[in-house]
Amino acid sequence: MARYALVIDIAKCTGCRSCVAACKLENMVQKGNYWNFVLEYEEGEYPNVRRWFVPMNCMHCENPPCMKACPEGAIKKNEYGVVLIDYNKCKGRRYCIAACPYGVIHYISKEETFYPGEKTPYEKLPSDARHPLHRKKPGVAEKCTLCWHRIEKALKEGKKPGSDYDSTPACVPVCPAEARYFGDLDDPESIVSKLIKKRKVKVLKEEFGTKPKVYYLF
Repeated sequence: MARYALVIDIAKCTGCRSCVAACKLENMVQKGNYWNFVLEYEEGEYPNVRRWFVPMNCMHCENPPCMKACPEGAIKKNEYGVVLIDYNKCKGRRYCIAACPYGVIHYISKEETFYPGEKTPYEKLPSDARHPLHRKKPGVAEKCTLCWHRIEKALKEGKKPGSDYDSTPACVPVCPAEARYFGDLDDPESIVSKLIKKRKVKVLKEEFGTKPKVYYLF
């Protein structure tokens, strides 16, 4: 069984936020919330200063604390290791937000259109016309799904997830610096497996024991 993951090359990332925009549009993320965002750090002193950009999204942990914290059982890790929220079960208690050490889960407090005062054609669609992962509503938590709707579609069509644009998380192919990689950790020939084996990689907040599946190259 596959276990899907991301590898992000910090040395390549320029902080352009193409990944942020692609995620917003692909998933119609609630106004004010970001499933993808970029942290910025600086080190050194003038004139020897370096700025780092660290893209953040759900880490799709092997041991997700958000799942354990949810009293409704609304958060599950599927057979491919992707952590998802069931909006029908979520009661908006926000325990998951408090439990996540990465700050990547967000709460939808009220319904807001993508553009002020008007709905996009997508927002006008009835709920049952959307993929279940896009049937968000006020009073629930939301986060990165690793574009599971894309992966799921590829699997149903007999395609290998990550083999083309449409079967890859939206944030990956839009990166102009080619700093993001997607693939199967259980496939030794996948790009993510090769990078993790050959390069120096880190995961964030390893001390929490969450075993995140987003790896960073430095």
